[in-house]
Amino acid sequence: MLSKEQIKFYHDHGYLLLDSYVPADLMARLTAATQAAVDASRTLNKSNRRYDFEPDHTAQKPRLRRLVSPVDVDETFRHLMLDGLVAKIAMAILGQPARFHHSKLNFKWSEGGEEVKWHQDIQFWPHTDFSPLTIGVYLADVDDDMGPMGVIPGSHKGELFDLYANDGKWAGAIKEEQLNRVDLDRVVWLKGPAGSITVHNCCMVHGSYPNQSNRVRPLLLQTYSAADSYPVMNLGANGAIGPHGGYVIGGSAPQNLTVQGRTMHAAPDWAEVPTIFGSQQGDGKLS
Repeated sequence: MLSKEQIKFYHDHGYLLLDSYVPADLMARLTAATQAAVDASRTLNKSNRRYDFEPDHTAQKPRLRRLVSPVDVDETFRHLMLDGLVAKIAMAILGQPARFHHSKLNFKWSEGGEEVKWHQDIQFWPHTDFSPLTIGVYLADVDDDMGPMGVIPGSHKGELFDLYANDGKWAGAIKEEQLNRVDLDRVVWLKGPAGSITVHNCCMVHGSYPNQSNRVRPLLLQTYSAADSYPVMNLGANGAIGPHGGYVIGGSAPQNLTVQGRTMHAAPDWAEVPTIFGSQQGDGKLS
């Protein structure tokens, strides 16, 4: 799926851009699934757990900000993320097997579609390591006017910023007064034709400006981690990642976990927890 040089570039710089990577037949299916989501949004007038709208959304002029967890909505998305092209890219970078975390389809709508302020992802859904990465698929041609994603090369190896505002409320963005600690002069804007793929590490500082064009910028995003990386429950979005969250692609979970440099072979994922006595004596529910 990827060359050794591309994988090394990702680990050194924290991102990849693969121009026109998605085959045309798959792009056609993804485009159709995306249009179906937009059409379904016309029947709604306010955000819910599946659809997030801009304030001026209407049936006649939909302004869908996000389709939450498209992996649960359409088989085309599900296959891409759990078995197909994007899943294979994740395994190529992370090693096989890899663990799926969540997906989303962001629509940066035309004529002022909202910016995404500078931030890092890992604070939104903390894991037991920093292996998580997000793979994006541009479903339309993206140029400067459309607000492409910008990344700061190498920032995935640097400071982890506090994404709370000064009043203590969660803001999801780096404070303005701390942006002088980010070398914004080195930003790389990840532009490309429809079918281009972006990859960025969970610690990468990234963001995007509003879409000033008259075209919609749909970006399909899916997040994976190494198979021995686990989301920390009760923090951020980890409790709402959907039924496919934690799905292991390309094999089975090794049940290994490394914390502070110490590796353990953890117990299996129990549906019904036996007592220590049943486990040790072999008469519990587990074999």
